Amino acid sequence: MLKHGILGLLNYRNMTGYEIMGIFRDSLNYFWNAKTSQIYRELQNLEQKNLVSKTVIPQNGKPDKNVYSITSAGRIELLQWLSDDDLCLRVKIPILMKVFFMGERSVEENIHYFKNVKESCEYFLKALEAVPQYIETYGNRIGQSEKVYYWQMTLEYGRRSIQMQIEWAQDCIRRLEEKKI
Repeated sequence: MLKHGILGLLNYRNMTGYEIMGIFRDSLNYFWNAKTSQIYRELQNLEQKNLVSKTVIPQNGKPDKNVYSITSAGRIELLQWLSDDDLCLRVKIPILMKVFFMGERSVEENIHYFKNVKESCEYFLKALEAVPQYIETYGNRIGQSEKVYYWQMTLEYGRRSIQMQIEWAQDCIRRLEEKKI
């Protein structure tokens, strides 16, 4: 998936690895985490597969700048991935793996865990409040304002998902507190 995320970004415009990393941090990171090393490693893989090309721009007093562009083969790969009928509904959700085995801990420890989940989700949800403005600004800045609707839909999915996790954590706390009685 990281490969397709990078191809999607480069489809908007040519970018350096640093710029790609910044966009991941400021937008995609809300639903897809990628470390700097993963992004640069994936860029190398994409270049080896001729899905992106790299232009080296010499700079005075600084390391050379590598600017990546999507190739026609990369665009075909991106469009094939977007056309794939697999809804990717099979997910790996680490929190659910952990919760499944929480019967090994005390009820008090688990209540504390779910309170942390709730607080973290509330913090994350609060952080999402600023994102609509970033979406609009970024879409205009890169001349891709027609893509803004899709970015907004992605944001709304994330917002609803986080809200559901808050409600779920509250319910888990309630159920565990009732178990203590």
